[in-house]
Amino acid sequence: MRGFLAFTKKEFREQARTYKWLIVLSVFFLFGLMSPLLAKLTPVLLSSMDMGGVTLTLPKPTAMDAYAQYFKNMTQMGIVVLLLIFGGTLSNELVKGTLVNILAKGLSRAAVLLSKFTAAVILWSAGFLLSAVTNYGYTAYLFGGPRVPALIFSMFCLWLFGCFVIALILFSSTLAAGSFGGLILSAVTLFILLMINILPKAEKFNPVTLASKNTALLNGTVKGDSLYLTIGITVALTVLCLVVSILVFRKKRI
Repeated sequence: MRGFLAFTKKEFREQARTYKWLIVLSVFFLFGLMSPLLAKLTPVLLSSMDMGGVTLTLPKPTAMDAYAQYFKNMTQMGIVVLLLIFGGTLSNELVKGTLVNILAKGLSRAAVLLSKFTAAVILWSAGFLLSAVTNYGYTAYLFGGPRVPALIFSMFCLWLFGCFVIALILFSSTLAAGSFGGLILSAVTLFILLMINILPKAEKFNPVTLASKNTALLNGTVKGDSLYLTIGITVALTVLCLVVSILVFRKKRI
């Protein structure tokens, strides 16, 4: 336990030294700030464009449009940022051999992986919370404060999917070689899951569903209880990725 805490602190220092905290908090703050602003200004900008005499009649933007824009940004660019920030969290250390001395001092490989997962999830959670609070506050300022059903549950689903992505990155990094091996394998796996999600019968078993039904949860076309199985499967796959990562990492030559 002492080794786990010590290595987790080391991960936090490394994240700060490499400006990961600054990057994640800044980018996610912008996502939270820009989403309601884009929802507010897009109809105005489109109406002011010269459409060759064609008059556009656009509905008045609402808070729902702001949240729809927010989830669009977070499920697309937000996940890309997550992959880029954490894609080399283990691969780079394996390539550089910086873990050799630490492991030689008696720190278990399981502690290394769990520390990296913990530090990454905390950074992801901090960035996500900042973007969510910013988006909620600015949306309330621009559109008033209407009650949006299932907002917290919808955000929880997206947050959980991010935790799954982090576990997938660690799992991929124990399998693939090179500095970008884990990143590439994770991206390919997510692309395959995205393609599988095209099949309606596969949606309830696919973690990607948690990042694709957010707006539908808000407007009521998807009920929260229909995602309980997906949540359970995502949690199970996250734990499975970590367990298999530890097993593979214990046998991996460094």
